[in-house]
Amino acid sequence: MSFSLRVNGQDTDAEPRPGQCLRTYLRERGWFGVKKGCDAGDCGACTVHVDGAPVHSCLYPAARADGRAVTTVEGLARDGELHPMQQRFLDAQGFQCGFCTAGFLMTTTALDEEQLDDLPRALKGNLCRCTGYRAIEDAIRGVKHTEDPDAGQAVGRSPGAPAGPQVVTGTARYTFDVDVPGLLHMKLLRSPHPHARIVSIDTSAALRVPGVHAVFTHHDAPERLYSSARHEHPTEDPDDTRVLDDVVRFVGQRVAAVVADSEGAAEEGCRRIVVDYELLPHVIDPELAMQDGAPVIHPKGPESRIVRPENNVCGEVHGELGSVEQGFAEAAEVYEETFRTQRVQHASLETHGCVAYFEDDDENGERLVVRSSTQVPFLTRRALCALYDLPMDRVRVVAGRVGGGFGGKQEMLTEDIAVLAALRLHRPVKLEFTRAEQFYGATTRHPFTITVKVGAKADGTLTALQFRVVANTGAYGNHGPAVMFHSVGESMGVYRAPHKKVEAYSVYTNCVPAGAFRGYGLGQVTFAVESAMDELARRLGIDPLVFREKNIIGPGEHMVGPGGEEEDLHIASYGLDQCLQVVRNALAEDRSVELAPKGWLVGQGFAMSAIATGPPGGHFADATVKLLEDGTYDIAVGTAEFGNGTTTVHQQITAGALGTTVDRIAIRQSDTDVVRHDTGAFGSAGTVVAGKAVMKAANALAEQILSFAAEYARTPRSQLRLTADSVECDGRLVSLKELFEAAATRGLELSGEGHWGGSPRSVAFNSQWFRIAVDPDTGEIRILRSVHGADAGRVMNPLQCRGQVEGGVAQALGATLFERVLVDERGEVTTAAFRRYRLPAFADVPRTEVHFSETSDAIGPLGAKSMSESPFNPVTPAFANALRDATGIRFTDPPFLRDHVWQALTRRRS
Repeated sequence: MSFSLRVNGQDTDAEPRPGQCLRTYLRERGWFGVKKGCDAGDCGACTVHVDGAPVHSCLYPAARADGRAVTTVEGLARDGELHPMQQRFLDAQGFQCGFCTAGFLMTTTALDEEQLDDLPRALKGNLCRCTGYRAIEDAIRGVKHTEDPDAGQAVGRSPGAPAGPQVVTGTARYTFDVDVPGLLHMKLLRSPHPHARIVSIDTSAALRVPGVHAVFTHHDAPERLYSSARHEHPTEDPDDTRVLDDVVRFVGQRVAAVVADSEGAAEEGCRRIVVDYELLPHVIDPELAMQDGAPVIHPKGPESRIVRPENNVCGEVHGELGSVEQGFAEAAEVYEETFRTQRVQHASLETHGCVAYFEDDDENGERLVVRSSTQVPFLTRRALCALYDLPMDRVRVVAGRVGGGFGGKQEMLTEDIAVLAALRLHRPVKLEFTRAEQFYGATTRHPFTITVKVGAKADGTLTALQFRVVANTGAYGNHGPAVMFHSVGESMGVYRAPHKKVEAYSVYTNCVPAGAFRGYGLGQVTFAVESAMDELARRLGIDPLVFREKNIIGPGEHMVGPGGEEEDLHIASYGLDQCLQVVRNALAEDRSVELAPKGWLVGQGFAMSAIATGPPGGHFADATVKLLEDGTYDIAVGTAEFGNGTTTVHQQITAGALGTTVDRIAIRQSDTDVVRHDTGAFGSAGTVVAGKAVMKAANALAEQILSFAAEYARTPRSQLRLTADSVECDGRLVSLKELFEAAATRGLELSGEGHWGGSPRSVAFNSQWFRIAVDPDTGEIRILRSVHGADAGRVMNPLQCRGQVEGGVAQALGATLFERVLVDERGEVTTAAFRRYRLPAFADVPRTEVHFSETSDAIGPLGAKSMSESPFNPVTPAFANALRDATGIRFTDPPFLRDHVWQALTRRRS
């Protein structure tokens, strides 16, 4: 029987493979708008139309499409005109990273009017991790938010993302949206044991599988130790990792890699590998792991920079300012409690992965290219070169458009082993994690146990603040010490207290490794501190808002912890008072209590947070802005785009400096071959570090153009002005194209360069307020109102910055209400799928009201501060404080699941 299928108006008769799903069939034929997000029908990223009906193509057998018409997102546009829904998503900027956008478009274009009236139900099969869904709803409703600012007026306005047209048409190219000839596929055999030594590995049966080219084990891996974490200064992280190790330390650690012609052959090869393990004792509780006699997970020497390997302590910090004993003795009221936070998955819809291949360089011969879903292409290149003794100029790392990151892609989790195979086989090799591998083979947010003790006088003046923090870094120390250090920084420094003490540990266990996650440890400790402050204020009989206002640092003050002041950290603009005023205003005019069902318990609560606008120790960015032959401009900057919006901001900064419009500026980014060094897109550095480098480069180019134009037009420099496409010379316009040609004739390139090292740093502030209702009979919680105050300095792009806040609140609400990576007594992840790990869907997320402080920062570019990580941090404590207000119960360990709330209410009644 013949097979025929019509895709976007094009006929194909290629037979699908037995059991092949429609998603892989379409992608193999170049329809890359069909995305892989889960392989289980949970996320909707792969949605297409089959005879006009939306289906999840990862669940739809390709054979069933025989004789049918399939439409992907690439087929929505007609005769060069966008589908009306595509235009709406463009006008509202209903996306951030955009990986989910095609799926939402294919779902919404098939909805009838009745379904459009019930979006919570209609969109239950589509997930977005970035936007918080408000932008998506606005797009569907036809609300236009994007603007077309006049020349030189882009900063402070809301032009759309440069890649918007590509995102809504499915032509934006993410990591695997490329066709590499001769591509081989890698699959990983992973450990079934939490701690074991590999005695032997028999790969002979795997090598006999048809299509298998090679099997790699620890015998093939470099002996060199490194960290999968990527920082500008590699010494921030312990070197405790091998590409493939003869000791496995958690269930899911990679044991061997099989490379084959197809994923199926590689998977079969993994099944046929025989491994003999010597089981070793394991420990999954960090408190037990620190005890004498506990299994030692990394018996390494000082060269690994593990602080106390004999006690599994990866890193620790101890410090005291004044005497907390004296401070608590002076207090009228002392509150002490232990809080616990859970593992959370980043759940970026594009999983980790890369393609390693070779390209010919006409001048220097062959070079290795790694196309990766990474936030740190330059740091990844540096690590690969060190690991395999490769010269830097022979390795190129490219990040296409990245489908979400949230800190999870500040790691090298796939590139190292894919490059090992590519170098040995001299063939292109692809490694793409499954959704399950994201849960047990990538990283999570660090689980924390925080004991807070805080004391205050009767008038509410703080006397002492003390933390004991234990962070579970899992089997490897990637980011462990740095997250632990950061967690006890701004969370303590934002409050004045004469006596402060910290005791903090980052501890190894035989669990899935933790890593960088939005907030970088600060969210976990902020939950504990803000909950404790709320409780102490209640016990003192003081309004929690007044209590905060009495004890927070003010303008011009320094953030002081037990380690003293951080020399390069300054409050270069102060908007915390305005953030708290947002809460006061919400309380004053709130009527949401009227929305609560009869008989439900109603409460309100808020929390605040502070965060440094960049990581300590230097975060570097270099940028180049040049005039092109056609009179337009080009920006070259290393920062990767994964929904953080830095591409748009860099365009706006450049347009302002050069007096032009954003559509006349092209951007090259995140490719180590075509841009200069950039530490990476993490720590909220895209605007305040890379943006400052771009600003310096654009200003340098503006000065260069004007100086050249003054000489060329024989006009005083003071009488020149840059316009959109020309230089106005005393009333006469000289086109930029003419100036380019004149400069080229003289052998000149009109180009500006900029550099910023990320120091000094400023501080951004946030507040969050909730009104909630709780059903005392079931534990169900409803959010009646959500209000957020954000001190972002001068807001470069209000639409985009609002989206970052909304997305941060939505992600934090997931962690507050239901997200948790569960492990069993062996440390094995038991929630390795979206349907077992609940992500916030459209129906779960309220529309958060976002209010920006009116500040201008003395350090950030054009007065801007960071605002991508920080909105996450005050959400859980604000919700916990509202829950305390409603129920009278202090909940200390999120997520606040419905059954947990009901059980607590039941215990209180009994």
